[in-house]
Amino acid sequence: MKVNESNITNILVAGIGGQGVMTAAEILSLTAMAQGYDVKKTEVAGMAQRGGVVTSHVRFGNRVLSPAIPPGEADILIGFEPAESLRWCNHLRPSGVAMVNTTRQEPPVVSIGLFDYPDDPVAGIRKAGIKLHAFDAGAIAKALGNKKLVNTVMLGAISDYLPFPAEILKDAILDRFRTRKPDLVAINEQAFEAGRTAQAAA
Repeated sequence: MKVNESNITNILVAGIGGQGVMTAAEILSLTAMAQGYDVKKTEVAGMAQRGGVVTSHVRFGNRVLSPAIPPGEADILIGFEPAESLRWCNHLRPSGVAMVNTTRQEPPVVSIGLFDYPDDPVAGIRKAGIKLHAFDAGAIAKALGNKKLVNTVMLGAISDYLPFPAEILKDAILDRFRTRKPDLVAINEQAFEAGRTAQAAA
């Protein structure tokens, strides 16, 4: 279900350092490249290794000139953290969709008192009138036995909104494990499918 009728797909990934934002962007970029798209990607990391804010822009299509997604033109927001999702939801186009992990993880700017954490960031996104799928990807990953699976859960969740079949993205993820960590293939496949199920129910 593609959400943009133009020939460029714009995906904004936002979260906190250590959640897998850059890995998710890399997987999306490599998958799109393998499908023959022109791809541009950029990242902005603020103290990523210390849990700071991290965002990545992924753009692909027939021809992409700039890696940066202008405000109001993102087709998909992958929010690994709810407050960061709220902060970046203005980048979505009116027909865009926000896929949000509701697991709360405060960045250092909150813990040291520079910013207040929103009381209910998910409600704030809904109030903006954005098409939203919000679910606890952290709980799904924990139930599967590995909190790092949040990344795969979130990619599974957006897979039906891409201009190529979900199986292509899933295979790209699993290929990363088949040669290096084959024991993690099955659980990542479960996480991917769990993400698809969660977004459909949210």
